[in-house]
Amino acid sequence: MAHDLVIRGARVADGLGGEPVRADVAVDGGTISEVGAVDGRGHRELDAEGLLVTPGFVDIHTHYDGQVTWDARVTPSAWHGVTTAVMGNCGVGFAPVRPDAHDRLISLMEGVEDIPGAVLNDGIEWTWESFGEYLDAVERRPHDIDVCAQLPHGALRLYVMGERAARLEEATEEDAAAMRRLTTEALWAGAIGFSTSRTLNHRTASGDPTPSLRAGHAELEAIALGVADAGHGVIELISDFWPDLDEEFAMIRSLVERTGCPLSLSLAQSHRRPEAWRELLARIAEASADGLPIRGQVAPRPVGLLLGLQSSFHPFSGHPAFREVAALPLDAQVRALRDPELRARLCEGERPEGLRALLDYDRMYPLGAPPNYEPAPETSVLRLARARDVDPAELALDLMLEDGGRSFLFVPFSNFADGDLDACGEMLTHPDTVFGLGDGGAHVGIITDASFPTYALTHWTRDRQQGRVQLGWMVQQLTSATAQAVGLTDRGAVAPGMKADLNVIDFDELRCEVPEMAYDLPAGGKRLLQRAHGYRATVVSGQITYEDGEPTGALPGRLVRAGTE
Repeated sequence: MAHDLVIRGARVADGLGGEPVRADVAVDGGTISEVGAVDGRGHRELDAEGLLVTPGFVDIHTHYDGQVTWDARVTPSAWHGVTTAVMGNCGVGFAPVRPDAHDRLISLMEGVEDIPGAVLNDGIEWTWESFGEYLDAVERRPHDIDVCAQLPHGALRLYVMGERAARLEEATEEDAAAMRRLTTEALWAGAIGFSTSRTLNHRTASGDPTPSLRAGHAELEAIALGVADAGHGVIELISDFWPDLDEEFAMIRSLVERTGCPLSLSLAQSHRRPEAWRELLARIAEASADGLPIRGQVAPRPVGLLLGLQSSFHPFSGHPAFREVAALPLDAQVRALRDPELRARLCEGERPEGLRALLDYDRMYPLGAPPNYEPAPETSVLRLARARDVDPAELALDLMLEDGGRSFLFVPFSNFADGDLDACGEMLTHPDTVFGLGDGGAHVGIITDASFPTYALTHWTRDRQQGRVQLGWMVQQLTSATAQAVGLTDRGAVAPGMKADLNVIDFDELRCEVPEMAYDLPAGGKRLLQRAHGYRATVVSGQITYEDGEPTGALPGRLVRAGTE
């Protein structure tokens, strides 16, 4: 018997929590057909002796909503073993939309997710109005991975309420009924769920709050009932929670009690309230113990800014002296910034007000090569400067000038309040959390966290000195656990009958590469990209899409229409 593909002699981590075992894997017709000792040959065979085979990773928190309409390659996530990406998180997206509201949704995405408006204006063709028509547009373009879409609250509210939504007015009964109906229609068309944002941190490009910020309980309940009416679907939510943790969580809990819809919410350690995450997680655990499907969505490392000359901003970007050279090409900018007179003006005197938050030099670190996302306290810019008896501002400038001005400083703003990742470890290993928050496709000029899967797999199972977890358990968190969290039952495990989404990994060599700035978006827009080293092959629906990090040309990825397959 000849198989389409056979992977020979691998260490297989099946995605179900067990430690790797030696086995062959056979694939036929896009499905795993055998796991074990495979006798039949393959039309294509991969020698995986000494290599790790895992299911393809399922990333449930991305923002590729625009990119998938113009780009067949869902990078950078596809470089990090992701074979299924869920987009439409945080209540932002591009459907439903009325013809006169395109600019509003672009402004919302630009402000919330740092995707330049010029890029979105140039890249999106707007061939849709309804959410189902948006899904049709995504489906028409082949991709290198599978994608799933959530219905975003911001777009839904603007579609129903227009200017009243932007003014944060309360929805009427008629508004809520319309949102319920449109939610059901979107999920019947294939949406995997619904997402909303209730945080002041999310604003439009002009600084206005996200339209969903103050949505009332009646409105949210109507939408959640619309999800329940469809017979499938999940809810994703981000909220500030403080100072009204009890009231906010009670509202969330009541939504799940009323509808039974699984709900995940963003959970991270705030640097302003380092212990607050424990209070929220305790409430999640209590709800879970009562049988309610509520989980915290957590990250494996700090969420942090990458500051450099090519970034959206850095410690000197608003300084009057820097504006003199800001428009120069990078190499000329580097030469100018080595001039003693300009450096003196940059590094002396009071900084502009808007930059003060970035100038805690004791919370700023050289990113390094390879990147270090759990830096030791003594490696902060402030402490390095003291050890060298130099001005920390001058050292920060010198560090950014390294590698021809392509180096980055790392400023963690969550999950690093204690100067280590112990809190992350607690969150990751809690039974009522799920892996997420990588934001692939978003924050393109200042953050690149789509590498979370590679980092989690290496740092927490191989590289960290304390608090390591078992490899099989971590693979499960990246595969079957995330797939099940959003209702995907056909993927996430290396087992006969499951979808043939697979990674072949040189685990000893696996690592995140140094981030780099590319200028490959529509309208010449820039984005931070981070590649990985060690993925020998990635397989989607039985076809090899990447070998040693390079695309093969195969584009078997498709839109996954939840509830219709």
